[in-house]
Amino acid sequence: MKEHEKLGGWTLIWWLFNIFGIPITLPWLIYHIYMILMKKHRRGLLNGKVVLITGASSGLGESLAHVFYNCGCRLILVSRRKEQLERVKQELISTHYTVPTHPPVIMPLDLTDINALPSEIAKVTMIHGHIDILINNAGISYRGDILNTNVDVDIKVMLTNYFAQIALTKAVLPSMIKQRDGHIVYVSSVQGKLAIPYRSAYGASKHALEAWCDSARAELSDKNIKITVISPGYIRTALSINALTGTGQTHGVMDKDLEEGYTAQYVAECILNAVLSNQKELIIAPVAPKVAIFLRWAFPSLYFWIMHRRAKRLAKEE
Repeated sequence: MKEHEKLGGWTLIWWLFNIFGIPITLPWLIYHIYMILMKKHRRGLLNGKVVLITGASSGLGESLAHVFYNCGCRLILVSRRKEQLERVKQELISTHYTVPTHPPVIMPLDLTDINALPSEIAKVTMIHGHIDILINNAGISYRGDILNTNVDVDIKVMLTNYFAQIALTKAVLPSMIKQRDGHIVYVSSVQGKLAIPYRSAYGASKHALEAWCDSARAELSDKNIKITVISPGYIRTALSINALTGTGQTHGVMDKDLEEGYTAQYVAECILNAVLSNQKELIIAPVAPKVAIFLRWAFPSLYFWIMHRRAKRLAKEE
């Protein structure tokens, strides 16, 4: 899968110049320069902002740590794996030169220990006094069929991908509301918008998360709390390797779709831009998933037929 599906800005300007000449190219060039300057200005506004990132010990969370730290943010990195958090912290300090330098704070924490979240957040909030941006990135995937999946697995996936996310949000919200400013980002999935076979528990957890976000966005808008939902397609991470099977075991296989997916760095940059431009939703996916989302809305019967065919094909491949 290619990283950029559209022509780059300057390449597009050159193409417009060759086809249409100055009348079209000049306004586009002015707009392009304006957007570059605005992006640089918005990045500057992030300097010194306190950003809490979950799932920060690897994959997309680690890449998010790099792009936000490079903007001069004061990071709080959350994950269960303390050793990996230490590694990410040292890499951030040694890779990015920032003035002043804000060493990231690491916070080893199991997000599924929901009752402990308020006190843990209270402790970490004391370090910087508040949290400006919360990025709910941690999550777990699933591979299995509904008939042979233990209910305990459905519960664990929902606990990690839904209940833990909203519990952490509710722990952070009081300080954001007090300062009347805050931005909360949720890393969902394309599967939060459409369900596919053999991903039932995962899709259900992401559907629930996106519905909760729609309600929360409306309720919190008057308090100047912004909510952004990111729905990526396949990302080149260890998500499928760590995914749960129907029995609760680790899948342990790198899916081909993930191997050919977007890099975590690319998705992290897209998320940064979504935060800078205050986007409410962002789908990071090639054309096919976007068409499927449209079909699910406009022609549900056709979508159901396509998913039926896909389920039969996947069952034969097992």
